Amino acid sequence: METVVEINDAANGFVWGTFGLSLLLGTGLICTVITAFFQIKHVRHWWKNTFGLIRGKARIINDAGALSQFRTFCTALCAVIGTGNIAGVSTAICVGGPGAVLWMWVAAFFGMMLKYSEIVLGMYYRRRNSVGAWSGGPMYYLQDGLGSIKHCKKIGKLLAVLFCLFTVLASFGIGNMAQINKITINVQSSFLSDVESETFLGVSNVNWGIGIILMVAMAIILIGGFRRVAAVSEKVIPFMSIIYILGCLIMIIIHIKQMPEAFSSIFRFAFGTDAALGGAAGTAVQLAFITIKNGCKRGVFSNEAGLGSSVMVHTNSCSREPVHQGMWGIAEVFLDTIVICTLTALVVLSSGAIDLNTGLVMEGVNDSTLVSKAFGATFGAPGEWFVVLVITLFAFTTVLGWSYYGAKVTEYLFGVVSAKVYRVIFVLIIVLGALMGSNLAWDISDTFNGFMMIPNLIGILAQLPLIIRLTRNYIARRIKGKAVTPMLSYNDDIQKEAISAIAKGAD
Repeated sequence: METVVEINDAANGFVWGTFGLSLLLGTGLICTVITAFFQIKHVRHWWKNTFGLIRGKARIINDAGALSQFRTFCTALCAVIGTGNIAGVSTAICVGGPGAVLWMWVAAFFGMMLKYSEIVLGMYYRRRNSVGAWSGGPMYYLQDGLGSIKHCKKIGKLLAVLFCLFTVLASFGIGNMAQINKITINVQSSFLSDVESETFLGVSNVNWGIGIILMVAMAIILIGGFRRVAAVSEKVIPFMSIIYILGCLIMIIIHIKQMPEAFSSIFRFAFGTDAALGGAAGTAVQLAFITIKNGCKRGVFSNEAGLGSSVMVHTNSCSREPVHQGMWGIAEVFLDTIVICTLTALVVLSSGAIDLNTGLVMEGVNDSTLVSKAFGATFGAPGEWFVVLVITLFAFTTVLGWSYYGAKVTEYLFGVVSAKVYRVIFVLIIVLGALMGSNLAWDISDTFNGFMMIPNLIGILAQLPLIIRLTRNYIARRIKGKAVTPMLSYNDDIQKEAISAIAKGAD
C-alpha cells in the first residue's frame, strides 16, 4: 500500500504539478489569443445566445436524436457544479491562502476559451451511433482530427484510447465513490452522529443503509437512460444552484462590512509575498507556487475546463453550430467558477476562520467543514443542515454526470451494448463509496482525472488552425452578416443536413 501511495503521489505531482498546469494554462492562453479574446470581445453576443435564450429558444428540440440546448447545459453542469464549488474552494484557500481565489479566476478566464475550443471540436467531429443518438468527445477529435494529420493516425487513435481508459477509471473514483463517500460522511455527521449502529463486515449498518439508498436512487434514474438523466438534471441543477447562490448572498449581505477586506486579501496574497511576511514557513517563491497551484488546480477541478469530459454531453445538443454550442461552454465556466466559487470564497473569507492580516488558517479549522461552520455560526444548526443538503445534491448530480462520461467512452471502446454493462457496474460500486474510509481512492482518481487532460490538450493544440477557421467562419456569418458557407461538420452528410436545418431556421 505504501508503494501504491508513493507511485500515485509521484504521478499526481507530475500531472498536477508545473508541467500539467503549465500545459493547461498555456493551452487556455493560446485558445484565448487565437480567438481574439472572444469571451470579452463578444461578451454581449455569447451572453445573449446562452443565458438570454434560457426562457425561450434554448428549450426547443428540433432534432429527434438530440437534447435541447438548455437541457444539454444543465446535464453538463451536473458533473461540473459539485463538491469542488464548496469543499474545493475551502481547500484552495486553506492550503494556498486567500490569493488562491485570484488564480481560480485566472484559470476560469482562460478556461472559458479552453472549454469553448473543446466543445467546438467535439461538435465538429460528432457523429450518430448505431441507435441514432449523437456521440462526440475528445476521443473522436483525437481519432479523426489529430489522426488526419500526416503520420499521426496511430498516435491519434492511441491517445483516444488512453483518454477513454483514464475517463473510465476517474468515473469510478472521483465521479462515483469519492462523491458518495462525501455524501455519507456529511449525512452521518450532521444527522446520524448519535445513532448507535451494529456493524456488518466491519462497517456500520448506517453506512450500508446510506449506500444502498443512494444506489437504488441512482439505479432508478440511470435505468431510464440518458434522457432521464437529462430530465432530472434540468429540474435539479437550476433549483440547487439558485438556492445555494441565494444562501451565499444572504451571508455576504450579513457580513458586508468584511467584504472590502476579503477582496483586498485576495489580491494581496495572490503571489504569496504577504504570507511570507506574516510568518508562514517557506520562501515567497515557494508560497507563490503553492498559491498559484492550488488556485488553478481547484479551479479546473470545479469547472473541468481542459479535461474534455463535458464535451461528451454538449455534443448531444440539437444546435447545429459548433461555435454556438461552444458559447454554452463559456457560460458554463462563468457560472461555475466566476459566480458560484467566488461566492463560496467570500463566505469563507468573511467567516473569521482565515486571518486576513496574515492569510493563515486559524487554529482548529477543518477545510472540509469550513463552509458549513460558517453558515452554522450565523444561522445555527439549520445553516449547517443547509450546506449539507447542498453538498449532497451537488455530489449526487456529479455522480449522474460522470455516469454518462463513463458510458460514452465505454461505447467508443466496445460498442453501444457495453455502455449498458458499464452502467450496471457503475451503480453497484456506489455502495463501496459509502463503505470506504480511506482517502486513497480519492487521491488515485484525482490522478486519473488529471491524466485525462493530457491527451485532450494535445488534441486541441494539434487542431488550433481548425478552431481559428471555425470561429472566424461563425463571426463572419452570425456577427458580421456575411454570405459565407457554414463550417459545421467534418462529415459531408452531416454538413449538408445541418446546412439544410439552418436554412429552415432550426439552428
